[in-house]
Amino acid sequence: MASEDIESRGAGAKTTVNNYSSSSSYALENSDTRWTSWLIPVFVVANVAMFIVVMYINNCPKHNFGFDGKCVARFLGRFSFQPLRENPLFGPSSSTLEKLGALQWTKVVHKHQGWRLITCIWLHAGVIHLLANMICLVFIGIRLEQQFGFVRIGIIYLLSGLGGSILSSLFIRNNISVGASGALFGLLGAMLSELLTNWTIYTNKAAALLTLLIIVAINLAVGILPHVDNFAHIGGFLTGLLLGFILLPRPQFGWVERQNLPVDVRAKSKYKPYQYVLWLLSLLLLVVG
Repeated sequence: MASEDIESRGAGAKTTVNNYSSSSSYALENSDTRWTSWLIPVFVVANVAMFIVVMYINNCPKHNFGFDGKCVARFLGRFSFQPLRENPLFGPSSSTLEKLGALQWTKVVHKHQGWRLITCIWLHAGVIHLLANMICLVFIGIRLEQQFGFVRIGIIYLLSGLGGSILSSLFIRNNISVGASGALFGLLGAMLSELLTNWTIYTNKAAALLTLLIIVAINLAVGILPHVDNFAHIGGFLTGLLLGFILLPRPQFGWVERQNLPVDVRAKSKYKPYQYVLWLLSLLLLVVG
């Protein structure tokens, strides 16, 4: 969308917002500080590299006995995919994913393999699953990292992935689960909480909120795919939502411009009262949860 002006604040002061991202309807304040995104590209490379390693270890021609059909794309050699009847996402077998760290309730609870809550975030069920997640990560994550920096976005991404894994392990007991979807939903949840806590800086509030909710709904529909579960999505989303209220509030315009105010004019507080309330409630919910 074209750039739009934010409402004037203070004595004739006017600020503009940069273009909304078509994928997230996310508004960005025009400020001097803009971070260079490097962590999200590193996450993308790490996920792709991990998938290559998984396919190398999977070695379909050696381990597939033909019960579900022949390996797909056999010209790739040991990188060829499992038969589509077994894995329609063009990826490895479930046994390979489980061996390399997929989330499995029995192993986490009874065999105390808590590390699977983290490792499953870096595994993907197939090429389609990987591409869908990485495209979303690029469009959502890079914009967020440019605005808020790698520290806050990295914390949200990793803790949301962990939160999604925890909720998934509580409800999914008969299947394995893999994917970065929980972490991605955490970024979506953080975007929603950022929109709500910084509501006054948005001009087209309804469009931004509606577009974001549509994106969330579409991604929830992906939960019907094999090895992908909506419990991870919901857990990641709720974790990211709460973390967004804590890590992503923007200061009031009057506080940002306090150095330009006359000496006898008292500067506004850094945050609005409702931002402090949301921050405290979110912190309490995260601690209790």
